[in-house]
Amino acid sequence: MTLAPSHKALVPFVSVDNMMKLVHHIGIEPMLRGLADYIEADFRRWELFDKTPRIASHSEEGVIELMPTSDGEVYGFKYVNGHPKNTREGLQTVTAFGLLANVGNGYPVLLSEMTVLTALRTAATSAMVAKYLAPKGAHTMAMIGNGAQSEFQTLAMKAICGLKSVRLYDIDPAATAKAARNLRGLGLEVVSCSTPEESMEGAQIITTCTADKQYATILTDNMVGAGVHINAIGGDCPGKTELATGVLQRSTIFVEYPEQTRIEGEIQQLSPDHPVTEMWQVINGTAKGRSHADEITLFDSVGFAIEDFSALRYVRDHIAGTDLFLDLDLLADPDDPRDLFGMLQRASTP
Repeated sequence: MTLAPSHKALVPFVSVDNMMKLVHHIGIEPMLRGLADYIEADFRRWELFDKTPRIASHSEEGVIELMPTSDGEVYGFKYVNGHPKNTREGLQTVTAFGLLANVGNGYPVLLSEMTVLTALRTAATSAMVAKYLAPKGAHTMAMIGNGAQSEFQTLAMKAICGLKSVRLYDIDPAATAKAARNLRGLGLEVVSCSTPEESMEGAQIITTCTADKQYATILTDNMVGAGVHINAIGGDCPGKTELATGVLQRSTIFVEYPEQTRIEGEIQQLSPDHPVTEMWQVINGTAKGRSHADEITLFDSVGFAIEDFSALRYVRDHIAGTDLFLDLDLLADPDDPRDLFGMLQRASTP
């Protein structure tokens, strides 16, 4: 006997295929702007959220993490991994999925892929922050590290900050060629560079996004001049950094959540009391952003659960009234809530 699931058993599920359809349905640049708006709105109510550093399980190969939060009405979490070696095996470095649930009864209200969505929300967060911190009129970005995130970062800066030109560099020329090919015809000047120094010529924004799990120096102190904004997104776990300490010491540093960033971000290289500013305070107007034209601002971004919560909220709101999700039979719904075993028995009746 097959028991048809009731509506209480069904949870909307957004697959990778439907996520891609949703992006094309909305348009990638409008979606990036929309995600940035949702993230900014949640930063404005930052104090309402449960906040904790993500729960990480590290290995020699990479890391697997859970990222939970709640605003008191809705609970969300993301499962995500980071395994730099994966590309050599034909696998993604980062995969993810996420869930939203009703705090009042604990029932899930959305299950979604988050491999594509994480790339979108990371880029949207970077550009939302750059809107506050980048020098006025910034139009050129150096994109150092041309892997899976690079095109998203570039398009978000175009959509939200008015970027006109991107200068690409990667130690793997094939990655740069891939990014240049993907960005062709999207309304940007795209310049492929042979050295990181070349990529920074004329750039007011510098984004670093490399994957190796090691203390690395992608930006040395003498490579960074005055008046730029650095968007450092590659250092996102203990023992993984991209910037020389001299760059950090010359910069005004902005972070998402200090308790997490001091463990995982570029500032793990500095003393635990090194001053940083939380971005939600800048957005709320209780802390300063960029103070003067010659200042070096640094967004030490490691990703935080509230950004994933915002992205899942956006998806939940924008799949309504579409066919871009599947109803997943995820929750048991016996006729009598106390009779789970009886439901199981009835399912075996011929």
